[in-house]
Amino acid sequence: MAIGQDTAGLKRLFDTGAHFAQVKARRHPSMKPYLVGTKGRQEIIDLAKTSEQLEAAKKAMETIAKEGKTILFVGGKVEIASFVKKAAESIDMPYVATRWLGGTISNWTEIKKRVDRLAELSDTSSTGAMAKRHTKLELLKMGREKKRLEERLDGITSMTKRPDVLLVVDTKHEKYAVKEANEAGIPVVALMSSDCNLKEVAYPIVANDASRETVDLVLSELVEAFKKGQVA
Repeated sequence: MAIGQDTAGLKRLFDTGAHFAQVKARRHPSMKPYLVGTKGRQEIIDLAKTSEQLEAAKKAMETIAKEGKTILFVGGKVEIASFVKKAAESIDMPYVATRWLGGTISNWTEIKKRVDRLAELSDTSSTGAMAKRHTKLELLKMGREKKRLEERLDGITSMTKRPDVLLVVDTKHEKYAVKEANEAGIPVVALMSSDCNLKEVAYPIVANDASRETVDLVLSELVEAFKKGQVA
């Protein structure tokens, strides 16, 4: 990468506040090589290394797209959930932008039954078949069941199998999702701050995972890389 391009790349990250990490007391030991100092109580991330990690993750996203693999986007923190959903929907990928539903990977067979049940309820309600075959009380119960399933399964209703890759924002917050992925041998791409464990992730991007601007920037660039891989 040319010096001018590298400087521009660092500036775009810096301008979003990507360099702000957690306080030292919350630092995970694996993160020490990626920190360059402190400002007040906050530690500062080495954005040169972040930029390298982001480029590696983008190349991985291109490859994932070329191979036709499914990525499950995961990020349920309130402040960034909308960006996770937007990024996933822009490339027609499933997402979890609320609380992680335990077993989504480790017990996919059972989760798939719930997805199929929601599809069944949605299909019969749209055709009016329910009203003909059920009482008002049964219809009320089925309506509640449908709403409950929609709330819990929103974002993964299009999944027909376990994902090939997880893309996570804040692996500490999404520790259960990451644990299930690790146990299943599913690689993880992640935007993660200094309180996260690098060893849990195949393609880490160490940056401020609490900054809306940083999350939006990183997800947008990863998505663009995926789109590039689709047309390659």
